[in-house]
Amino acid sequence: MGSVNSSEVAYLPGTVTRSVKLLIAGHFGAGKTTFVGSVSEIRPLRTEEPITEASLGVDDLAGLPKKTSTTVAMDFGRRTFGDVALYLFGTPGQQRFLPLWDELARGAAGALVLVDTRRLDHADEILSAVEKRGLPYTVAVNQFDGARRYPPEQIREALDLAPTTPLTVCDARDQASSAKALIVLVEHLTSRPETFA
Repeated sequence: MGSVNSSEVAYLPGTVTRSVKLLIAGHFGAGKTTFVGSVSEIRPLRTEEPITEASLGVDDLAGLPKKTSTTVAMDFGRRTFGDVALYLFGTPGQQRFLPLWDELARGAAGALVLVDTRRLDHADEILSAVEKRGLPYTVAVNQFDGARRYPPEQIREALDLAPTTPLTVCDARDQASSAKALIVLVEHLTSRPETFA
């Protein structure tokens, strides 16, 4: 195990006066690991493992021909906006990992739920898990290459979102796009002082 050069370490800026824990949630293959990796200002912690034959028949890989790995615990990253440090906890998306959510959600101010329009039917379970834990949330449609684009009202209807739930789009591979999606969540949380104290 080698040492880390201190010039490579991304220390928390001295301007930070508060920190906020956020979940980055979504169904299997929605782009959570990519999102955390693109938006994080530190090298993200990932718990990716190869998809094995044992997961065949358990994990629905329909529409995900290039998916070769899966998150088995969480992803972790950090993004600073002004005086606030956002600690990003990416959740695993499969049903069998939902028990981990209780620990990951503890102390979280809210969640950004990523969805893939090619697999919108997989989002219900994740939205229910977020709502069950009482977390305020926003939804970001991850714009995958070649995926059909739908008007916001169709997405909102398909996901049965409340009119007050913010809906945005992003490209999880793009830092600026992912940061904008995070800002939508932070603005939603700041409009609810009880969740962003």
